[in-house]
Amino acid sequence: MSAWVGADFTNPFGAGTSLAVRAGRMQIDLNSRRLVAADDYRNTTNGFTGLRADIGVKSVKATLIYVLPQQRRPDDLSSVLDNKVRFDHEGFDQVLWGGILSRPKTLGAATMELGFFHLGEHDTAGRPTRDRSLNTIDSRVIRNPGPGVIDYELEGIYQSGRISTSTLTGAPRMPVSAWFVHADVGYTFADAWKTHIMAELDAASGDKAGGTYTRFDSLFGMRRADLGPVGLYNVVARTNVITPGVRVEAAPSKRIDFMMSYRLLWLAEATDAFAGTGVRDATGSSGRFAGQQFDARVRTWIVPERLRFEVDGVWLAKGRFLTSAPNAPSSGDSKYLSLNLTAAF
Repeated sequence: MSAWVGADFTNPFGAGTSLAVRAGRMQIDLNSRRLVAADDYRNTTNGFTGLRADIGVKSVKATLIYVLPQQRRPDDLSSVLDNKVRFDHEGFDQVLWGGILSRPKTLGAATMELGFFHLGEHDTAGRPTRDRSLNTIDSRVIRNPGPGVIDYELEGIYQSGRISTSTLTGAPRMPVSAWFVHADVGYTFADAWKTHIMAELDAASGDKAGGTYTRFDSLFGMRRADLGPVGLYNVVARTNVITPGVRVEAAPSKRIDFMMSYRLLWLAEATDAFAGTGVRDATGSSGRFAGQQFDARVRTWIVPERLRFEVDGVWLAKGRFLTSAPNAPSSGDSKYLSLNLTAAF
């Protein structure tokens, strides 16, 4: 739910400038949405309470935020299983601030973006945390798709700061050094379906032995558009993963679109838990190959811009790691099917 007030200003800093300010509870999607996003797949989207400013100076755009992220409650397993009701929490025990600067046609037809975000958190009564203090630097180059055009995107993110070794009170602190890379190149055919084919790569660091924490934290980023469904499936995440893939997208009509993708899955660090699974082999003897993911989605507008129906299907063909790691479930390949109805008000 959003509830905010805002004001727009024309030429506040001279001719050709603009300023839009919002204050209150809002959903936020910033640029690639891999760090800050209102997740549009699961039914518990990210919400933020605070301030947002969008500034324009000719072709240069900047977005600045200072917000308190929504912390969903209840968040313990027993309360969730018992269907208990709690008010969500927002407070200064978890604060996100930063911004993104973008300029179109910086590198030929491509847009260049630079960003920085700081996430700070600390313990509150009855809620221990790892006291994350993370500085995240983001750089991105993108050329958007178009008929008969080769499009591409390259994004690199570096993360530093400090984190506690556990959630125990007084746990030692350790430095953070983690990274993430996304790259893709695609082509859109000049056909009626606007068929788009793409090769892509996502890679994120995992934790390894030593005095530095190296597992990447994607903050409040989305996953569905890149990696696959979240919620019940929730296998592929931007942490301890190397995953190249191919993708086909098309829109047979204004109401219908579909997507199919195929990905190979490896661990970046053999001794850390793989992506979002929690499966780990501390010895590293289960190898790095986690498997293959086949993902498909069809969406159709039942009522244009108001009511949309979506079908998602995923087959995870498990590799050596996900079948032989000590805590890997012996349930065979994972198969996922979901039917979703989204209403816009």
